[in-house]
Amino acid sequence: MKEYRIVTPKLGFRNRMQNFEDELNQYAREGWKVVNINQTWTSVVFERDKNR
Repeated sequence: MKEYRIVTPKLGFRNRMQNFEDELNQYAREGWKVVNINQTWTSVVFERDKNR
């Protein structure tokens, strides 16, 4: 079974790309995989196995 998480990135104005990369890497360390990134970067959908 899969579980999903929808996240609205809080990127700020400085180091925007680095903050986004850091946030993606943090979720990856927790076992989440990116399923979809909204075109305007207002939301990111993550997926992982529920019984890991």
